[in-house]
Amino acid sequence: MNVVGFDHLVLTVGDLAATCRFYVEGLGLRHERFGEDRHALHLGAQKINLHEAGREFEPRAAHPVRGSADFCLLTEEALETVAARMTALGHPVLLGPVRRTGATGPILSLYFLLPRSRRQSRGGRPPPRVGMGRNYAAGWSRAAPI
Repeated sequence: MNVVGFDHLVLTVGDLAATCRFYVEGLGLRHERFGEDRHALHLGAQKINLHEAGREFEPRAAHPVRGSADFCLLTEEALETVAARMTALGHPVLLGPVRRTGATGPILSLYFLLPRSRRQSRGGRPPPRVGMGRNYAAGWSRAAPI
């Protein structure tokens, strides 16, 4: 697979306002509201989406808790190829391809659960979700932009 970059991280937080103050006032990130009461913090060509614990957006990790995170990687490879390979390796697509808002524009995304390690299994924590995004708006695909 040809992973070409990191698009965004999703943090599950306990206090949305305090988290925004920390990143905006403390670290200088730019806050954006989008969609239906969604929140993102921008830093360069990446962003951090914020999910408030107990009010997460779908799709999400199986059991999100405060401090947990999901992430999205960018690829130049056709998402159908990624889906087929991951499914053959025992990691079926949970959702997708679906249109999403990436850090710099529209993307098509696939969603997977990361495999459990022995440590995660013993600790009872669910594996985080990983999304594979393909940024059609950047022209990496032969398909029309979304």
